[in-house]
Amino acid sequence: MHGSPGVSIIHPRVVDDADELGKRFVAASPFPHLVIDSFLAPGLAERLLAEFPSFEHGNFVGDDGRPGGKSTSDKVRELGPAYRELDDAIQSPDFLQVLSRLTGIDGLLYDRWYLGGGTHENRDGMSLDPHVDFNFHPSERWHRRLNLIVYLNPVWQPEWGGCFELFRDPHATPRADVSITPAFNRCALFETSERSWHGFDTIRLPPDQAHLTRRSIALYFYTRDRPADEIADRHTTYYVKRQLPERFVEGRELDACDIAEMRALIAQRDEHIRMLYAENTALRKAQDVGLAGHVLYLAKRAYVRFRR
Repeated sequence: MHGSPGVSIIHPRVVDDADELGKRFVAASPFPHLVIDSFLAPGLAERLLAEFPSFEHGNFVGDDGRPGGKSTSDKVRELGPAYRELDDAIQSPDFLQVLSRLTGIDGLLYDRWYLGGGTHENRDGMSLDPHVDFNFHPSERWHRRLNLIVYLNPVWQPEWGGCFELFRDPHATPRADVSITPAFNRCALFETSERSWHGFDTIRLPPDQAHLTRRSIALYFYTRDRPADEIADRHTTYYVKRQLPERFVEGRELDACDIAEMRALIAQRDEHIRMLYAENTALRKAQDVGLAGHVLYLAKRAYVRFRR
């Protein structure tokens, strides 16, 4: 199998050890996942890094319409020969079979639109709140089952933040159960479900490394079905704002950094509340327009007037 085009992008050691790695995946806590170093074949990761798009080339405009600290590119085949090679491989039956051996998930489907995926780049100060991903493909009747993230950071220290985090329950504690440094050619592979809480902590680069960014390639895979006890109503990505750090305890004297972090957490919650209210207003406005809006208005009016 090593020689097939779809598998040749993976390091041969990973293919040889796929069944044993699959046992580790299923048994992992807090939910099924794997961390695999040197995941891609020698040379391919370097070429992907060399062809990684500039920050300005991607979509770096946030939900608020303003430029932000994150840039994404989902037009993967347009990025260069290495990305076309990657795209050809990950849709092949042989590659999908290796993923099934690594995870125990059969019938995996490739997303040719890279919705939410592709290249991701984050600047200093950025973080990603704990969340579970949207559970159905936005345009197909597919269940989202698997995320595969490859990091492309030749120089990175865990104390710089940006570490990929897995949580058992982010409502209960600010501490991640697993923290993964985004080292070069390291792969984080995990099953997406209603309990696959994940994110990354704030990037805090030292002054002499401030030019660096956190770079990765995100690949998402789906199936047409999934176990009945894992199926939930269709939902978008669900975020949980981070809890206060554990160092905030009774009797502690707060310093300037503590105050700044507390204000930032409060500001994030305020912004999240504003966004939810804006979405609610937009939905209500949409309900009020056209024939459907008029029918809904009459139905609600009749319900209020005659409910007794």
